[in-house]
Amino acid sequence: MKTYLITVNGVSYEVGVEEIGGTTVPTLISAAPVAAASKPVAVAPKSAPAAKPAAAPSGSGTVVAAPIPGTILDIKVQVGSKVKAGGLLLILEAMKMENEIVAENDCTIKAIFVNKGDSVNSGDPMIEVQ
Repeated sequence: MKTYLITVNGVSYEVGVEEIGGTTVPTLISAAPVAAASKPVAVAPKSAPAAKPAAAPSGSGTVVAAPIPGTILDIKVQVGSKVKAGGLLLILEAMKMENEIVAENDCTIKAIFVNKGDSVNSGDPMIEVQ
């Protein structure tokens, strides 16, 4: 078990953390405030979740990026298909609303970087058109 001194809103608490089978379980050792430490206590950083590998845009086309964070509900095109200006590319669900992502110009689909059900952040590449 490792013991850490945690400060919340200026009040210090002593907390014990025990590792059980690869997961950590916090245990409150003392609910009473502890005298402030003379030096900061380092806390082990959380490991970041593994990023999903995304295909990189090739650079010879235009990338259609996610305008807002959301989930891909459906992809309406395939690589190589031709789309007219205003044609539906995919449907992005954000904040319980279905947003239709359309082509700005007549184009050909060069690459698709997302799959149905994927979560995207604002600015993530979704489709490359030419």
